[in-house]
Amino acid sequence: MGGNGAWLTDSEGETYLDFACGISVTNLGHNHPGVMAAVQEQLGKVWHAGGVFRYDSLVNAGEALRSVTPDTIDKFFFMNSGSEAIEASVKMARKLSGRQGVLVFRGGFHGRTMGSVTYTTSKAEYREGYHPLLPSVFVAPFPHPFSWGMTQDEAVEFSLRELDQVLRHQVTPQEVACFLVEPVQGEGGYYPAGQAFLQGLRDRADEHGILLIHDEVQTGFGRTGDWWTTNTYGVRPDIMVFGKAIANGLPLSAVGASAELMDRWPMGSHGTTFGGNPVSAAAAAATIAGLAEVIPGVPELSTHAFTRLHELQDRHPTVGDVRGLGLMIGIELVDGDGKPDPAAFSHIQKYGVENGLFILDCGPEGNIIRFIPPLIVTKDELDRGIEILASAMTDYESR
Repeated sequence: MGGNGAWLTDSEGETYLDFACGISVTNLGHNHPGVMAAVQEQLGKVWHAGGVFRYDSLVNAGEALRSVTPDTIDKFFFMNSGSEAIEASVKMARKLSGRQGVLVFRGGFHGRTMGSVTYTTSKAEYREGYHPLLPSVFVAPFPHPFSWGMTQDEAVEFSLRELDQVLRHQVTPQEVACFLVEPVQGEGGYYPAGQAFLQGLRDRADEHGILLIHDEVQTGFGRTGDWWTTNTYGVRPDIMVFGKAIANGLPLSAVGASAELMDRWPMGSHGTTFGGNPVSAAAAAATIAGLAEVIPGVPELSTHAFTRLHELQDRHPTVGDVRGLGLMIGIELVDGDGKPDPAAFSHIQKYGVENGLFILDCGPEGNIIRFIPPLIVTKDELDRGIEILASAMTDYESR
C-alpha cells in the first residue's frame, strides 16, 4: 500500500480517498515531503535516547509546540500515545493537588489503558471485562443536544446542573483533583462542548481549586479549524494533552502545562523509555511547520464541507444530524423513527470502500460517520468524497 496526500493506493493499484485519516492523525496527508525529509535526516543522526540525554530534535519539537500553544501552556512532557499522556495528566493533577477524585464526562474517550479506560465512557464495551476499574472517578453528563432532543443552550444548562448535583451528592469539590474533558467529544459522537459548557467548567474549577484538563488529542493541530479548540472557545485549561496528529503518524504525545505547574511535579513522578523518540520529535517539529501553512485554510474548507453535508441532510432522511467544528464533522445516521441506525453506517462504509472512500464510525451505537479528511484536502476531493456518501445513502435508502 502507498499513499500521497489525501489518497491511498492498494497492492492492486486501486486508489481511495482517505477520510479516516489514520483516526484523525495524518492531518498533513500521506508522505508529506517536509515530514519525510525531517525523518530521513534524523535517522542519519540518532533514533533512540531513552531520556538519558537531551537531543536537538526534542528541543526543537518543544519549541515548535510552545510557539503555537496558549500562553499558559509553556512546558511539555513528551510520551508515546494519547492514552499515556492522559495517564500522565491525571497523575500530575492528583500529585499536585493532593486530591484523588477525577471527574469525567459521559461519552468521553480518553484511551484504553487501565487508567484511561476508567475515564472513558464513549462505549461500555471498552470497559467490559476489566472491572474493577480505578476508584474515585465520577461521571457527569456532556451536552448531547441531538440525542436529548434539546437545543445546545438547554443541553449545556442541563449538563452543568447535573455536574453540580454530582458535586453535591457523590464527591465534594474539595476531593476533586481535576475535570478531564474533550472540547469536542470524539469516539462519543463528535459533539462540540460549546463555549458556555467549557466556561462553566472553568468557573467551577476556579471556585474550588480544581485543575481543568483539556484532552486535545483528537481535536488539536488544526482539526477543528484553529490550532486548538481551546482557542476557538477561548477557555483556558490548566493542563493540555496532545497526541494523534502531533507527528503526522509517528508515535508521539505530550502533556503541557505552565512551567509553574510542571516544576512542582517532582522528578521521577512519571517516566518513559520511548517517549519523545528523536525521530518522532523531528517529525513533530516538521508537522507543526507544515500545519502553520495549512491551518489558515481550514475554516474555508469547513464551510464548504458543512454546506455540502447540510444539502445531503436535506435530501436524505438517513441523515439525522450534521455537527462538529472545522474538519471534525459527525454525520448521524438514523432510521425512519429517528433512532440510531448502525446498519446504515455499515452499508455506507462498505459502499465507500467499493467506490474509493475510507470512513470510520463513532458513537456508542456505531451509527455516526466521522468526516475527518486530511487538512490538505482540496474542495474537489471533498466534493468527490461527499458524492460517494450521497450515492451510498441513495443505495441504502432504495433497498
